[in-house]
Amino acid sequence: MFKSLQLNKTDAGFAAAITDTDDAQLPAGDVLVRVDYSTLNYKDGLAITNTGPVVRSWPMVAGVDGAGTVLESSHASWKPGDRFVHNGWGLGETRWGLMSERARLQGDWLVKLPAAFSTRQAMAIGTAGYTAMLCVLALEKNGVTPASGEVLVTGATGGVGSVAVALLGKLGYNVVAATGKAAEEAYLKQLGAASVIDRATLSAPGKPLQKERWAAVVDAVGSHTLANACAQTRYGGVVAACGLAQGADFPSTVMPFILRGVTLCGIDSVMAPIALRQKAWSRLATDLDAAKLESMIEEVPLERAVEKAHALMAGQVRGRVIVKI
Repeated sequence: MFKSLQLNKTDAGFAAAITDTDDAQLPAGDVLVRVDYSTLNYKDGLAITNTGPVVRSWPMVAGVDGAGTVLESSHASWKPGDRFVHNGWGLGETRWGLMSERARLQGDWLVKLPAAFSTRQAMAIGTAGYTAMLCVLALEKNGVTPASGEVLVTGATGGVGSVAVALLGKLGYNVVAATGKAAEEAYLKQLGAASVIDRATLSAPGKPLQKERWAAVVDAVGSHTLANACAQTRYGGVVAACGLAQGADFPSTVMPFILRGVTLCGIDSVMAPIALRQKAWSRLATDLDAAKLESMIEEVPLERAVEKAHALMAGQVRGRVIVKI
């Protein structure tokens, strides 16, 4: 028997609880793993607090992400003892996730954990940090360089935002961090932000075209924030959109795109192809400062994951929460 964080919804209501689980209950898969660490992403918070329609079948084991060691494998690419990292692929939504001492997965979904990272560091990065790297890759693919100008990062004290600030700062970009937490200015500048602005300057309805400022944007917020960021992006600039912390709506016009040639890149981490995942993790191993990553981490045991998920959804979390399994 092993422990897992199970979510269940019945006629009696919703419950999230640590549950004794047996190998026979695990879904089919060609790799059996031991999970060392998981992490709390925004999507995990929605699922564990039952505040968003994330979970599609019940009962569900929570946990989009996990890192650990292969125990058994019938997949050609994996053998016992291999270290893995997993992000997305519907875990915690349609298939049992990784806030569990054991899991059975598909080998095609796993990425070899770069030697530069411990399993703890891998989950400090998690889907949030891997998504931030996908955003940086999208900016680079579209020609953005440190010489291009200021890069705005919204939701900067969150998981995606914190890693994006650290990555862009190390790569030499002039990073402007937007946050509603004025007390976190020192934290953001320590990560690599050149300056910090109040998210309130972006979060209210604005004009379709505004004064040009940003060479590029990494947005984890959506709604009016994304619309204003696009309206302020300079001619030929690039906006990478990866989240909806403010909302899933996009109250904008086509003006920034047809009058300023702005590119809006959608960033999906859940179903990204394995080659792109491997590239992102390889770049994280070289472009993310381990000391700055450590400064983002709050570690909790599995028994406190539910409590911390509620804090996350209440906006009371900074950086990355890792869950020791």
